Amino acid sequence: QVQLVESGGGLVQPGGSLRLSCAASGFIFSGYAMNWYRQAPGNERELVARISSTGGNTNYADSVKDRFTISRDNNKKTVYLQMNSLQSSDTAVYYCNARSVISRMEYWGKGTLVTVSS
Repeated sequence: QVQLVESGGGLVQPGGSLRLSCAASGFIFSGYAMNWYRQAPGNERELVARISSTGGNTNYADSVKDRFTISRDNNKKTVYLQMNSLQSSDTAVYYCNARSVISRMEYWGKGTLVTVSS
């Protein structure tokens, strides 16, 4: 059974930090690029960060560049999103996504809520 389970969300003050984790199971993790998306109320889901299957390449949305860092541990089948200098505009549900590098298979987690507020 395929599972992507996000954790690490919560309430944080502006300027603070959070680290999200996404634990994967049920598929060959090293064969998938991993992505973090987010969706704020009333907004469309947007891609925040992406990491290649080997971890050698990363990409970020302009809005989070230099503040967020995506990483992965293929041995632990886990992808991370380190979020620093958080702003109120970062408030959203954050979703983990896995996308196969050789097929159209992709999987989604159920999301974790990040609220940035004083």
